[in-house]
Amino acid sequence: MIRLENVRKNYTSEVEIGPVSLEFPNNAITALIGPNGAGKSTLLTMIGRLLGVDSGTINVGPYDVGAAKSKDLAKVLSILRQDNHFVTRLTVRQLVSFGRFPYSHGRLTAEDEEIISRYIEFLNLGALQGRYLDELSGGQRQRAYVAMVLCQETEYVLLDEPLNNLDISHSVDIMAHLRTAVRQMGRTMVVVLHDINFAARYADHICAVKDGQIVEHGPTRELMRSEVLSPIFGTQIDIVEGPHGPVACYGS
Repeated sequence: MIRLENVRKNYTSEVEIGPVSLEFPNNAITALIGPNGAGKSTLLTMIGRLLGVDSGTINVGPYDVGAAKSKDLAKVLSILRQDNHFVTRLTVRQLVSFGRFPYSHGRLTAEDEEIISRYIEFLNLGALQGRYLDELSGGQRQRAYVAMVLCQETEYVLLDEPLNNLDISHSVDIMAHLRTAVRQMGRTMVVVLHDINFAARYADHICAVKDGQIVEHGPTRELMRSEVLSPIFGTQIDIVEGPHGPVACYGS
C-alpha cells in the first residue's frame, strides 16, 4: 500500500503542500484531480522520491521512500513524469528496454528481452518497435512511455498526466490499457488526470486536491456529485447518469 503520514512541502509562506495523511488502495486506479496549481504533481513526485519532503513519511509497500535504497525502491515503484527527456533517436524497443534497468543494469538477458516484447505487444507497439520516437505520433509515443514504465514490473505505478496533449481516441486507448494492467497484472496506480470524466470512467477511487490539501478521497461514484466537485473547481459542475456511469457537465 502507498501511505502518506503528515507529509509537508513548503515553498513559501503562502505556498505549501500538506499536511497530507492518506492511503491509496491496492490493486486499483486512484485519480488525483483538482485545479491547476493544487499540488497534484507535487504529491506524485514526492511519492516517487523525485522531490524531497520537508516533514512526514511516505511508505510504498515495505519501504520508507525517504530511507530506502534506490535499487530496492525501483523494483516496487515506477513513475512516468510529464516531462520526458529521452533522446528522440531511440527506437521504441530501446525506450521500453529502459524499464528493465533496475534488473539488468544495461545488460539485457534473454528473460529481459522476453519481458520487453511482452509489454510492446501489450501496448500494441509490435509494428512500431523499430521506429524512432521522433517518427511517432503523440499517441504512439505516449504508449511507448507507458510500456517502458510497465516493463519495470513494479507493483506500484505513478503516472503524471499521461493523457497530456492526447486526443480522445488515444486517451481512451491509454486508460483502457492501464485499467487492464491493474485488473490482470495486479498493479496499483496513482494517476494525475485533468479530465474529470476520464477519472469517472476509469478510476476506482478519486483523490481531490485543492490548495495543497486533500479535500476529498473515496470511491469514484461517491465523489462524482455536484456538491463535491463544484467547490473543488470553483465552477458549477452538474452530474448526470450516462451509459457507463456518472458524467460531469460543466458550466452554468
